[in-house]
Amino acid sequence: MSTLAITPDDITAAAARLAGVAHRTPVMTSRTADEMTGARLFFKCENFQRMGAFKFRGAYNALAQFTADQRRAGVIAFSSGNHAQAIALSARLLGMPSVLVMPQDSPAAKLAATRGYQQGQPGSEVVLYDRYTEDREAIGARLAAERGMTLIPPYDHPHVMAGQGTAAAELIEETGPLDLVLVCVGGGGLISGCAVAAHHLSPGIEVIGVEPEAGNDTQQSLAAGHIVHIETPKTIADGAQTQHSGRLTFPVIQQLVSRIVTVSDAQLVQAMRFFAERMKLVVEPTGCLGAAAALQSVVPVRGRRVGVIVSGGNVDLARYAALLAGPAPT
Repeated sequence: MSTLAITPDDITAAAARLAGVAHRTPVMTSRTADEMTGARLFFKCENFQRMGAFKFRGAYNALAQFTADQRRAGVIAFSSGNHAQAIALSARLLGMPSVLVMPQDSPAAKLAATRGYQQGQPGSEVVLYDRYTEDREAIGARLAAERGMTLIPPYDHPHVMAGQGTAAAELIEETGPLDLVLVCVGGGGLISGCAVAAHHLSPGIEVIGVEPEAGNDTQQSLAAGHIVHIETPKTIADGAQTQHSGRLTFPVIQQLVSRIVTVSDAQLVQAMRFFAERMKLVVEPTGCLGAAAALQSVVPVRGRRVGVIVSGGNVDLARYAALLAGPAPT
């Protein structure tokens, strides 16, 4: 692991920075889910994390390591919503301005929450762009150069990756050794951090990533042996609408992740319904990726102890209600 961007020691250090700041989120179980799958499932509920998603872990770990000069200048980030909220909240907690580049079609709840966290922080703003015609990375790099701010990407950064890995570390510390952990995949920050933590704490564990069918760039990349870039995928899993894996995250995935599977938007809605009806949990579509793979036998789990990272719960209530009430997407 020494050749990878992060080590288990980096995750331990991140956990120390997050202690008393991030929530130690609950690990929940469901007898119904176990009966459905023939497995023992452990759901790490990051929908109960501060700002509603695992992203707070990586954002705070990164910003907490800023120098005094970096804090004065502030942070800039691009995000579909959850990383933006995490950066905005972390910046407020650490007393620095934040500029967030977000898609103009981001869920209204994510936009409102991001702006809410920025209130009272001079120099903070949300900059909107069209995710289908504009390059968010180019916009972020340009603004960072113009304003002298430090750019913290949503996944391809060692401090972000290490922070995200604390989710799997906490999971295994609570459950003991696991046979398998299922992790949603966007740009790879969560799964890379979780894979490093999981292999360290539970030797012999299998780590499997789950992407939406429409956005299987990491699956394609593993097959090709190099990073594959795709068009922005059209899926209800807005947190996984990334176009490619990260330069730092992909080598970790290549070395420590067994494989990547995909689930459909219809399967995500079924998982959302299960969480709502049987576990009384509000989970956003992206947060259902791992659970959908287990509950609908995309990944064989019978007879195994399985950890599932439930990545977040930030979803517009009107959209959430419509997805649960209407016919499943095709």
